[in-house]
Amino acid sequence: MTDDFRRSPEFRDFLAQASRRDFLRIAGLGGVAAFLASCSTKGAAIKASDTALPSSSGPSPTGGTSGSTTPSTATTPPSNDKSDVDKLVVFSNWPLYIDVDAKNESLHPTLAAFTKSTGVKVTYTEDVNDNDQFFGKVKPQLSAGQDTKRDIIVLTDWMAARMIRLNWVQKFDPANVPNAKNLRAALKSPPWDPDRSHTLPWATGLTGIATNTKVTGGKTVTSMTQLLTDKSLKGKVTCLTEMRDTVGLIMLEMGKDPANFTDADYTAALDMLQTAVSSGQIRQFTGNEYAQALGKGSIAAAVAWSGDVIQLQAANKDIKFTAPDSGLMIWSDNMMIPNQAQHKKNAEMLINYYYDPKVAAMLAASVNYICPVEGAQEAMKSIDKTLATNPLIFPDDATLAKTHVFMGLSATQETTYSTQFTTVTGS
Repeated sequence: MTDDFRRSPEFRDFLAQASRRDFLRIAGLGGVAAFLASCSTKGAAIKASDTALPSSSGPSPTGGTSGSTTPSTATTPPSNDKSDVDKLVVFSNWPLYIDVDAKNESLHPTLAAFTKSTGVKVTYTEDVNDNDQFFGKVKPQLSAGQDTKRDIIVLTDWMAARMIRLNWVQKFDPANVPNAKNLRAALKSPPWDPDRSHTLPWATGLTGIATNTKVTGGKTVTSMTQLLTDKSLKGKVTCLTEMRDTVGLIMLEMGKDPANFTDADYTAALDMLQTAVSSGQIRQFTGNEYAQALGKGSIAAAVAWSGDVIQLQAANKDIKFTAPDSGLMIWSDNMMIPNQAQHKKNAEMLINYYYDPKVAAMLAASVNYICPVEGAQEAMKSIDKTLATNPLIFPDDATLAKTHVFMGLSATQETTYSTQFTTVTGS
């Protein structure tokens, strides 16, 4: 499997009958609050400069600076913007990442409301199943200066950084996105887009450990050491093909900072992972297909993404999401406008619309990932008071201080580390 396969169509089928909002209302949030409260207090507070996962540049493994934090100086071809005459936006996103109508999952109430108020129709496609896979899909057009037939794309931090470095996405016109001011302060200045001129987060999530306690006899896995060495779990463990998540959690377990590490630190983390592979402890490296296996009980525990697990819990009370004592990893998925997009101004209108706190609250009530929009928590109170106090959607500063990001990588580092990781995982 390729990296970051978070939200597959198969997973949509598996979860089609589960209502996350209803589950959270009925079950309450004691478990969520408990796992967040259990996070180690050793995690450094998130700074505005490092709230997002990996950039394509930043501190080198030896402590210096490697790569450039600025976009390519190549001239961006002007977009042939047809927004004034063609009232359309083509939007590519991940599956399971938007609100759906209770009676018809092909309909999205927030998009319908946008079209009603603006007259702009939205062609919404769930075709971003994997960062690398999607990059390969649009690379031929972007490298040739051609239209990708998309106006908005949503990619994870490290891939967004690559797109900016290659100068393949356009700057926003601030006049068309005034609601950008509502972006949470902690997310405003990632090193790869320090003024957020190219990107705005769609949603943010956490990486921790999920356990099927029915399989483990009631035991919850609370650390990476336990996950990778407990013989009672042998052959019943999965880790993610996303290098930054799996290796990041191992580094935290080793007392290292994923945001500032050396080559030796990375090698040590891979050695720990290799030992677990060689011993047969790890059954498989996966994208989010771990969720099906975890829900069915064919595996006992997994490195997992918070939003996926919350969805699983709607149908299975035995699924637990735990923050390792050493901390959690955090990441964001970001909206961007690719070069040569035919409806740039319409795209900016839609991006601006989702940064209205009331709309952001509607989206968060369905998606259940961390909401990046200030004011949405207050707006959520009129939708669902329980969700308004959900620390997984609206974490406070103390919670964010317990999360960690992965160090920014240069193109060379990204290639080297990914190759070494693939050698261990075989993925």
